[in-house]
Amino acid sequence: MELKPPVPSLLIANRGEIVVRIARTCRALGVRSITVYSDADKNALHVRACDEAIGIGGTSPRDSYLRADRILDAAVRSRAAALHPGYGFLSENADFAQACLDAGLTFVGPTPSAMRAVGDKIAAKQTAAAAGVPILAGYAERDQSPHALRDAAERIALPLLVKAAAGGGGRGMRLVTDMAAFDEAIESAQREARAAFGDPTVFLERFVQSPRHIEVQILADTHGRCIALGERECSIQRRYQKILEESPSPAVTPALRAKLEQAAIAIATAVGYVNAGTVEFVLDEEGQFFFLEMNARLQVEHPVTEMVTGIDLVAEQLSIAAGAPLALAHPSQRGHAIEVRIYAEDPASGFLPSTGLLTAFVPPDMPHVRNDVAVTHGSRILAAYDPMLAKLIVHASDRRSAVALLARALDAYQVGGVATNLGFLRWLVARPEFEEGTTTTDFIDRHFRLEDLQPQKGRRAAMLAAAGALPELRTTGDAERSDPWQTLGQWRHSAMPDEVALADGTVQVERSYAEDAWRASLDSDAALVRNAGHGTFQSLEPNGADGDRFTAWLDSSGTLWTAIAGSAIRFARPAPPTDTASTEHRHSGTASRGAIEAPMSGTVVKINVTVGDAVKAMAVLMVVEAMKMEHALAAPYAARVSAVKVQVGQSVAAGEVLVELEES
Repeated sequence: MELKPPVPSLLIANRGEIVVRIARTCRALGVRSITVYSDADKNALHVRACDEAIGIGGTSPRDSYLRADRILDAAVRSRAAALHPGYGFLSENADFAQACLDAGLTFVGPTPSAMRAVGDKIAAKQTAAAAGVPILAGYAERDQSPHALRDAAERIALPLLVKAAAGGGGRGMRLVTDMAAFDEAIESAQREARAAFGDPTVFLERFVQSPRHIEVQILADTHGRCIALGERECSIQRRYQKILEESPSPAVTPALRAKLEQAAIAIATAVGYVNAGTVEFVLDEEGQFFFLEMNARLQVEHPVTEMVTGIDLVAEQLSIAAGAPLALAHPSQRGHAIEVRIYAEDPASGFLPSTGLLTAFVPPDMPHVRNDVAVTHGSRILAAYDPMLAKLIVHASDRRSAVALLARALDAYQVGGVATNLGFLRWLVARPEFEEGTTTTDFIDRHFRLEDLQPQKGRRAAMLAAAGALPELRTTGDAERSDPWQTLGQWRHSAMPDEVALADGTVQVERSYAEDAWRASLDSDAALVRNAGHGTFQSLEPNGADGDRFTAWLDSSGTLWTAIAGSAIRFARPAPPTDTASTEHRHSGTASRGAIEAPMSGTVVKINVTVGDAVKAMAVLMVVEAMKMEHALAAPYAARVSAVKVQVGQSVAAGEVLVELEES
């Protein structure tokens, strides 16, 4: 007998990998999938993944995916029966959920009242305490005056966390270890919370040293039944954003799991929660847990629960939204699953977001490996959106086997055109502390050093490989440029063999017709490279055997990059010849001035200085928001501000001069 789909059609009000993932379940259930897209996303992968896509204009999130009116109009135009908000954007906006219901749509998520009850972190803490669930000491009151917040901070004692009441994902969160920095932390958290969630309200919470972050997945139907599907550990974080998630947690015993699940169900039941949700806890070194928050949506890391339970959480969401009772018993967990998030960011530059065109994107194709992707070859990574490219999820019979499989899958991952955190993830899974399962929220602070990201291949070997790939890049460059080698003269000086002039040295590159490859040489070192397809390249061993696979690309400034073993390395052109006369002229005019440039494309959200101000070394001059995170730009030395080139709210490009300094 043919099964009737839970809803005939579904509008997925989001972008990126979560749309692709939800659309996959829609196809399996026979549900017509519809999505929306901004002007910047008209060629995005999620647009192609759905049966129908409707443009909602705009480029920034506030002009597109945060425009409830445009999304509801798209739902009406497409005759959607239901709406799934995904995660982020409007997914936990109770007013939006209510507007969907008022428009006659089935909202795939909790009721607006339940969303308000748990979405406000202050109210959620009060609910947890009333349900008998332990909470951390802190300040969760409506009085947001500076005086009230400072008084509360002094009572709580340091260290403490400032957290956005309406937020999540690490946004609007600041750690305070010195009261001298408290006011700035409050201001920054409120500003980021207002930008991300439209609500600047914050609360204060005692900071637990070296805790674990444990969360419980729940499902609740409209018939009063609520079940828990085990826990996920999400302790490995950077800037309070999760990087790696796994299930089950190596720290959770069956007895502790039962207590965590009971607490999660108690909180969900207390607010009349319906659909999928996640209750988050902090676990201290003594094994005591405390309620943190409840997320009224599907989590980014939901695939690890799906892998160990065999349950399609999106299918369950749609079934619950259609009014069906939960048919699931308490599921038993099978094996171990781990998820890592692949980000477009440069670990060697302090994890700054990386933007550009993907010249290669080849996820690993292996048994028991799942790839939830947001992009494909040729996708453009923009500063306006979150830098997550994909999620890599593995499943094995036990944790040790899962870690080993994850390491192999990361070794096979190939991304070109932007810097990524692949090298960092390879470092992470190889750490003995991770293999042993001793993971806490300060794991990265305790163990990570930039020098750990040195690529497995040496810099010279990487340079030769990149130079050997360079001739092939003439036909595999940025599709938006008719001739990506229009600046070829900046790289070579003769026709045959090519000379690739780099700051590290001049590499000779010539075609080897016998091996159908390019030979690159510098002094006594040489490398043979061939095009391996899909934007990737492969070095060849002297005996002709296949060597390392890597990617290479030119960025918009003409800088040559290569990524070997996940570590992206840049090779700059040599500095231009020095003109003595012009140097002397610059010294008298502008040589004593420094130009503070934007490290990435973004939006200026705060300016702390004006022309004529004297600033100390490391004083924060301004704050730029990029990919939903704030980045403080500091003075490199004591100086006087000679020019401020931008204003608050202005969009800036990477490399654009923001402030000029005159040495004092």
